[in-house]
Amino acid sequence: MSTVSDALDALTDLQPDRARITADILHGLSQHPRQLPSKYFYDARGSQLFEQITRQPEYYPTRTELQLLQQVCADIARAVGPHLHVVELGSGSGRKTGLLLHALTDPVAYTPIEISRAALLDSVARLAEALPEIEMLPVCADFTRPVALPEPQREPARRLLFFPGSTLGNFAHDDAVALLDAMRQTMGPTGLALIGIDLHKDPALIEAAYNDAAGVTAAFTLNLLRRLNREIGSDFDLDGFEHRARYSVPRLRIETELVSRCAQRVQVAGRAFDFADGEAMTVEYSHKYTDASFGALIAEAGLRVRMQWNAEAPAFGLRLLERA
Repeated sequence: MSTVSDALDALTDLQPDRARITADILHGLSQHPRQLPSKYFYDARGSQLFEQITRQPEYYPTRTELQLLQQVCADIARAVGPHLHVVELGSGSGRKTGLLLHALTDPVAYTPIEISRAALLDSVARLAEALPEIEMLPVCADFTRPVALPEPQREPARRLLFFPGSTLGNFAHDDAVALLDAMRQTMGPTGLALIGIDLHKDPALIEAAYNDAAGVTAAFTLNLLRRLNREIGSDFDLDGFEHRARYSVPRLRIETELVSRCAQRVQVAGRAFDFADGEAMTVEYSHKYTDASFGALIAEAGLRVRMQWNAEAPAFGLRLLERA
C-alpha cells in the first residue's frame, strides 16, 4: 500500500534550473520572429491560472475530454488490459488521471512527469490518498527531454503513456514528431499511448476558448514574463505587452503571442533585446487536427491508431496508439 508520504518521498526532482531556463529564453529571443517556450508557463501561479482557464465557459477542451473519458473509460480499460505502469506526460492537476486509474484493472504504478513541482506534489498527494494501492513514482522534469523512468516494485504487463489535454497540439510539426518518436521508444515493444487531441471545428468557437471574457488566459500568458523576471532576473514590463490569440485555418492552429505595446528594450542575462511597437513574440501554438492530419503526423513517428473515441460537439478525440 502506498501512502501520501511514500509518494512524496519517491519524487524524482529534475526541474530545470536557472541556467537551463536562461539558455532557453536567450535562444528564443534570438529567433525571428521571437519566441518563448510555452513549457515555462507552469510555475505555481501559472498552474493555478491554467486550472482557472479550464473552468471558463469558453474553454471547452477540458470539460469535453473529461466527459468523454467518463463515457469510454471502461472501453479503454478493456483495450489496454490489466497490470499497467501508467506514465503521464504533463500531468497538471490530475483530474483526468483519477478517472483513468479508477477504471483500469489493477494498475501497478503511476508515474506523472510534470515541470511544475507545486502542481505535481499537489496532484500526487490527492491521487495517493484516493488510490493507496497504486505505487506513485512522480518525476519533476521537462517531459520534452529524455527522462529515465523509475521502476515499479511490481513487474507491469506493459506501459501506458497518458497524454491528455490536447497538449500534443502545443508542439510545432518537427517537435511533435520527435516527441511522438520518444514516446514510441518509452512505450516499449508492447506499450500503448492514450492521447487527447482537439479536432478542427468552427474557428470562432476555437478562438473564444483562448480569449476568455474574464481575461484569465491573458493573465496566464503574461505570468510567463513575471516568472522570468523572478527566476532569471529579466526586466520584462508586464504592462508593455498584451495577449493575442488567433486561429489560422490554413495551419489548423491557434497562435498565441505577446505583442509589444510600444518600442522598448528588455534585458536578459546582460543582453539587450529591442522590441518594435506592435512586434509579436510567439509563446504557444495549439494545433487542431483532422483524422488525416493526425494520422500522417503519428505515421512519421512509427505509430498508428489502434482505437479511437470522439466527442461530437464540440469535436474532441481520444486516440489509443501502438507501434506501426
